[in-house]
Amino acid sequence: MAKIKSLEELTKIKEQAVKGLKMRDSGKKGKIVVAMGTCGIAAGAKDTLRAVVDALSNLNVEDISVVQSGCFGLCDVEPTIEVHLEDSDPIIYGNVTPSNARRIVEQHVIEGKVVGDLIVKRGEL
Repeated sequence: MAKIKSLEELTKIKEQAVKGLKMRDSGKKGKIVVAMGTCGIAAGAKDTLRAVVDALSNLNVEDISVVQSGCFGLCDVEPTIEVHLEDSDPIIYGNVTPSNARRIVEQHVIEGKVVGDLIVKRGEL
């Protein structure tokens, strides 16, 4: 990769990256982010991720993207996921076992009801 020589070059790179992200998520009404840092993986995040994807698939939900991220910094409540639906603030859920993941998909994503007993944080990190 070539060196960036000006602020204009950096701004152009940023604009292209943002445009690419928007294109990737276009047509989706929301996303679920699964924290896949080492602490999350050790706590079972791979199984949680699989459960989220399976639940969405089994319910024929195609307008929610599933994304992996690094650690949210909430190691004591791993596995964690963030549910961000359009027109609402994101909700971060903790202790998301595979059965809790299915419950979150069914209740929050499908029915629009926040799963209160699993909330760790409302709003973005």
